[in-house]
Amino acid sequence: MTKRQQLPALTVTRSRKLRKEMGEPELRLWQALRETFPNLRFRRQVPFGPYHADFTTHAARLIIEVDGDEHALKIKQDAARTRFLQPEGYHVIRFTNADVMEAIDGVVQTIAAIVADMKKGRP
Repeated sequence: MTKRQQLPALTVTRSRKLRKEMGEPELRLWQALRETFPNLRFRRQVPFGPYHADFTTHAARLIIEVDGDEHALKIKQDAARTRFLQPEGYHVIRFTNADVMEAIDGVVQTIAAIVADMKKGRP
């Protein structure tokens, strides 16, 4: 049985829905990730337990979250999500919608620096 077949049916349905309904900041970052890091093979809206990670590269064990304004009110939930994902071996980084929309080049440079550090063995 494949990993996808092991997921509850609603999880796969939710992943597909989230991919179709990505906002402008997520679309913009998705395009930048695909162009800048083709070898890392980023995936969108990847299910991890009860959560969906916005962007994931299993090759670098990196999760990128793009947080809208509502996340300012969800600090505890975001911290719980990060605590769940880190023991799975993933490094989680977060950017705001404003970061992505106003400074995509800086976001990509930050991701590149983190990936380079991770390749050197520094999380």
